[in-house]
Amino acid sequence: MFSQIVIFATGLLFATSICALIYAVRNIGHTVPRDDRTYKDPLPFKMKLIWPMATFFAYYIGRFLSVEYIEQTKRTLQKAELIYLMEPEQLFGLQLSAFLLAGGACAVALNMLEMFSWMYVLLAALLGFFLPLISANDRRKKREKEILKSLPTFLDFITMAIEAGMNLSGAMQQAVEKGPPGPLGVEFNTVLRDVRAGMSRIAALRLMADRLNMKEINSLIAALAQAEQTGASLSETLRIQSTQRRIERFQKAEKTAMEAPVKLTFPLVAFIFPCTFVVLFFPIILKFIFET
Repeated sequence: MFSQIVIFATGLLFATSICALIYAVRNIGHTVPRDDRTYKDPLPFKMKLIWPMATFFAYYIGRFLSVEYIEQTKRTLQKAELIYLMEPEQLFGLQLSAFLLAGGACAVALNMLEMFSWMYVLLAALLGFFLPLISANDRRKKREKEILKSLPTFLDFITMAIEAGMNLSGAMQQAVEKGPPGPLGVEFNTVLRDVRAGMSRIAALRLMADRLNMKEINSLIAALAQAEQTGASLSETLRIQSTQRRIERFQKAEKTAMEAPVKLTFPLVAFIFPCTFVVLFFPIILKFIFET
């Protein structure tokens, strides 16, 4: 009797997920405002499959999200360069969609294997709920690493352009055009667009620092602002910043290299040493057994 109830509940959960998806697809144009993506990045193919369901949840549930949650999620999307792909409410709708689909798929798979457990279903659903946020955080970390890696090179380009007689805006334009492609070039290009729109140069740079929220960028922007206010040499300021960023990169690499032996201790003790002992002592044990 209990197994029949479990099967029924599982089927009901999965059927609810499918019905919600079908309802969202069929009625999204009538009940939910159309998602205008004219000035947004195109959706990846996998995200397109559940995007109607995510938009459906974002419209009906996103209005109940707190202002603090929306602001925090917005900062996460900005750091991950996803702010032009989705809004904070849509990210929450994507999490709810993944929650239902992951839980329903896990329940059906466990039923087919006759290994059903509500704990596994709940774990799969929770994993689906947090997966979009984990993916955004991983993208943010990868983007920050790329920014730190290319920052000294960009500063060198800007320094050479300033020494050649350009102002800071022209030097940044040259760095964007001639420098290595990557997220830092995108950020400097955004600064240039803000300046052309009428924002002051320092205000646009500080806005970039707020978007990235990285201590290295904050230090750079503070040094540039102080140099412009006091009339100090921009090229010398940028050269010092570039040298400092390179020193920090080497120090971080040295720290990582020094931490490697400590991190290898557990794999050595747990996996490599036992295998070594088996290879060394197994023939001895066999010889002892057969001789006795």
